[in-house]
Amino acid sequence: MKETTVYRSIEELPLVLNIEILMAVLNIGRNSAYELVRSGQIRSFRIGTQIRIPRQAVADFLANIAA
Repeated sequence: MKETTVYRSIEELPLVLNIEILMAVLNIGRNSAYELVRSGQIRSFRIGTQIRIPRQAVADFLANIAA
């Protein structure tokens, strides 16, 4: 069984997230997470083939959709 980390605030998130953490934080599926990144709604960068999302990009996204 896979252990799930519970984040209670943005400050508890790692500085840089991967898609799996983004999925857990936003409670969305893999396709939705990749679509948010692909569309530019959530800023990201690549290191080789891996996608990384800055913690601040998630905070910015949440602030924009709440406004």
